[in-house]
Amino acid sequence: MLNRVLLIGNLTRDPEVRYLPSGVAVTTFDIAVNERYRDRNQEMREETLFIRIETFQKLAETCAQYLKKGRRVFAEGKLRMDQWEGKDGVKHSRPVIRAQNIQFLDSKAAEGAAAPATQPARPAEKPRVAEPAEADQPLSSDVPEYDMNAEPTEPGPAEPSTNDDLPF
Repeated sequence: MLNRVLLIGNLTRDPEVRYLPSGVAVTTFDIAVNERYRDRNQEMREETLFIRIETFQKLAETCAQYLKKGRRVFAEGKLRMDQWEGKDGVKHSRPVIRAQNIQFLDSKAAEGAAAPATQPARPAEKPRVAEPAEADQPLSSDVPEYDMNAEPTEPGPAEPSTNDDLPF
């Protein structure tokens, strides 16, 4: 079976980063994906979908550091459903994209700075443990589908040797 989603959209809010007890970074953010089409009367219509994106490990740290509300991104990942029960006892669900690749499509130059070329190194400080989830938040986003302690099977982009290598 194939489970692959490709989306381009703008962040609707700043990313939120937290750390699992194992120290793995998890960043979530929402994007708005717009679609324009003509209806039966040949009038232009626009529909907007709001999609939750979650990232892990170094990709999560990079997204938390460089992404801000309004930035345009390309997200590639797997579709999954978060399900939880709210404080009122009502069951909720929403689609979530577990991103394996995020590309920054607009340059921060328009906002006053340049976009990163590579992922930054992990901060020297010890990661904080995530706060307990609120009762009305999805429980499944705390537990990834894969072993978070395993080494990645695909190598990431090479780290630059000096700041002179950066394109900005």
